[in-house]
Amino acid sequence: MLTLIFRLNHNHAQQFLFKTTSYLPLPLCSTTFNMLCSQPEPMSRVKVVNVDTLTRIINDHPFPHQPLHPTLLRHLPPHTISTSLVENVLGKFFASHSNGLKALEFFNYSLSHSQSPLSPVSFNITLHILTRMRYFDKAWTLLRDIARTHPCLITLKSMSIVLSRIAKFQSFEDTLDGFRRMEDEVFVGREFGIDEFNVLLKAFCTQRQMKEARSVFVKMVHRFKPNDKTMNILLLGFKESGDVTSVELFYHEMIRRGFIPDCVTYNIRIDAYCKKGCFGDALRLLEEMETRKFEPTIETMTTLIHGAGLVRNTGKAWQLFNEIPLRNLVADTGVYNALITVLVRTRDIESALSLMDEMVEKHIELHSVTYHTVFLGLMRSRGIEDVSELYQKMTQRDSVPKTRTVVMLIKYFCQNYRLDLALGLWKYLLEKGYCPHAHALDLLVTGLCSRGLVQEAFECSKQMLERGRHMSSAALLMLERFLLQAGDMDKLKEIDQMIKNLQSILPPSRGHATGISTSRAIV
Repeated sequence: MLTLIFRLNHNHAQQFLFKTTSYLPLPLCSTTFNMLCSQPEPMSRVKVVNVDTLTRIINDHPFPHQPLHPTLLRHLPPHTISTSLVENVLGKFFASHSNGLKALEFFNYSLSHSQSPLSPVSFNITLHILTRMRYFDKAWTLLRDIARTHPCLITLKSMSIVLSRIAKFQSFEDTLDGFRRMEDEVFVGREFGIDEFNVLLKAFCTQRQMKEARSVFVKMVHRFKPNDKTMNILLLGFKESGDVTSVELFYHEMIRRGFIPDCVTYNIRIDAYCKKGCFGDALRLLEEMETRKFEPTIETMTTLIHGAGLVRNTGKAWQLFNEIPLRNLVADTGVYNALITVLVRTRDIESALSLMDEMVEKHIELHSVTYHTVFLGLMRSRGIEDVSELYQKMTQRDSVPKTRTVVMLIKYFCQNYRLDLALGLWKYLLEKGYCPHAHALDLLVTGLCSRGLVQEAFECSKQMLERGRHMSSAALLMLERFLLQAGDMDKLKEIDQMIKNLQSILPPSRGHATGISTSRAIV
């Protein structure tokens, strides 16, 4: 997927959505008060806590058999808690789809015991984890509690996270009700303006719900006077819906309303044309953009390189890449990823690997997207040995792949009868403090059971459940069938009991197992 939406959300959205964190006069935030009043801990007494180690300890903690709080007290004394530590641990929880209740307990523990102020980033990651698991009641409770005790942790980003997830998983009316509750229960005493309205529109637009976004815009435009950011959010929504005609129609509507296009507007339109394979039109917009004295950004160049790749114009992609320093821009990970994607698409894997080496030499971060793209290219054009070699390099660099890459690698290893590599990746993730996703367990259990390694499949399933994560029904039925064939009722009962214990605390997400198959009762 093109990087424009990520860059817009991460960079421009930070400017016009997340930057507005000031409120009407509020009491001094308690975390700020603690920071001002507490004495700094002498350096000789401060214990350095390793993020990976702490994440692994929390993920490995038996859930729900034992409370997490005593473990945190033992391994994370109050004077060792820092803002960056909490952010990094929660970030790992989010990336690895860890148990959401553990993440919530860790955040609450840190908030209560930290001698340093926590950041809005930590709070927002916790909201992300809860709402992604659809624990909306817990998210609303947390929002109200933090609004009362630590209001400076709540930003427009917090509001955006919750409303976007409600728009994704619940109804149009629920999203509007969420906006009302934000105004009445969370941002108490704050008069909502265009910035808050933009967050509501963005919630619908990011979910490609443009009919709903238009309805809200028409309904509330008299209360909230739209600005350029409002129009760009709507334009982005039409772009994400994949309809270039709608993008252009709304663009002209923007102009009729008196809005002047900016660099963000052009980037969105260029991306829309690139995604539809209309690369010539995208280049025309680049010329128009420069004619109007808007300097192309690194996001513009990244989008155009992707567009050149979609029409398999490798020469133009290289030309755009080489123009970057001439335009006084600095190539970043996103640009390299764009060109690597082009090369992989045209099966020039050798050049893609050379670009990876160049990134290492220039100390440019090898992102998870970088690895995923090159792994995909190696799987298509080389073989298991080359994939294994890159996999070993990735682990030697302590890089942890994202969920989609983990799933892709485990599937590939199993298909190529390299269960040793699949199990090695599973073990590597656990050692780094990650809890692999249920899709990875599905593939691993299937591969192991089909080759008679039922004990290994049982252990992996047990590790997932011990970390407070549900197995999928597919993996559960597969393991159940092979344990029955082996006559190993003790292991079957153990798995069944673990699932029941987990259900009493952690309701399964949609599509996850609800317990041992009801077709046969375990006695």
